[in-house]
Amino acid sequence: MGVAKQEGVALGRRRLRVDTTAVESNIHYPTDSTLLGDGIRVLSRSLKRIAAECKSGALEVVHHGRAVKYRLLEISRAAKTLTVSNRQRLQESYSKLLALTRDVVRQANHTLQQWKNGKLKVVGSLLQVETQAARLHHFVPLVEKVITQTQERVWGGNTHLPGKVLSLFEPHTQVIRKGKAHKPNEFGRLVRIDEVENSIVSGYQVLEGNVADTNSWLPALEQHQARFGHVPQMATADRGFFSMQNERQAEALGVAKVALPAPGRLSNKRTKRQKQSWFKRALRWRAGCEATISTLKHPFSMLRATYKGEPGFQRYVGWSVITKNLVSIARFLERRKRSDAPSG
Repeated sequence: MGVAKQEGVALGRRRLRVDTTAVESNIHYPTDSTLLGDGIRVLSRSLKRIAAECKSGALEVVHHGRAVKYRLLEISRAAKTLTVSNRQRLQESYSKLLALTRDVVRQANHTLQQWKNGKLKVVGSLLQVETQAARLHHFVPLVEKVITQTQERVWGGNTHLPGKVLSLFEPHTQVIRKGKAHKPNEFGRLVRIDEVENSIVSGYQVLEGNVADTNSWLPALEQHQARFGHVPQMATADRGFFSMQNERQAEALGVAKVALPAPGRLSNKRTKRQKQSWFKRALRWRAGCEATISTLKHPFSMLRATYKGEPGFQRYVGWSVITKNLVSIARFLERRKRSDAPSG
């Protein structure tokens, strides 16, 4: 943004448009069975690496890979048609998979306790054991959460457990529902995008949870004011951001023209406001935010964040925005250079 302001590409005085979009985490489609399988795999891997550094026979680790594979196949077949018999088969397969998972978690906790008390007979690299013990400390609580949410869903029918784990490797991932018919559930994070003139993304924020768009309007204006030292003359967003409170707050900050279309049946006063020429122009300009989001997601790869962890997710989104802005600045400067060049 410093370069854009310095070159006069984005001054933030005229217009601001705001929208939100879902950015996916780099995970497979989350199901309880595959999460349990992931848990057994990563815990067993760390236990084997610890066993390799211990005295022979001090730590025996059972390989459950084949049994897990069979249980996952049974679950996928039983889940295709939920008849009474298939539901019983599903619960039986989940019982076996949960028993395997509990055995591995129990051994991991026992190994960690031995390591803490100095009773683990290590003859190899202490650093390797410490590294794998730290991994066990990280993954064991997550796997225990997966066990709990599996029991709640399969036997209790509760699919709305708070703090649900969607990935052991990207635990910050959340369910985002944007009302898309082709993709009702997206797994990642909700990101707010603020855009000013000349297609410059002036601000963004990775949001917590699947929050309503109305909660993102005022933070966008405040971030704009903090960055440019003033609010824009006109600010607009789609009808998901509308509320009378949001309109009043924007006007109180000094925004001269607030173009937030109201949903549902409109009163005569509201209809008259939304038919004004400046309001229609603002909504036509607002539609360009969809193109900006599409550009961020496809040419600049913001569709799926591939960096690891929540800090990596934040960093990935930030780099996508920066690279997109650099291209927009270069295009603006090239257009200005051509317009300033003498003709003939």
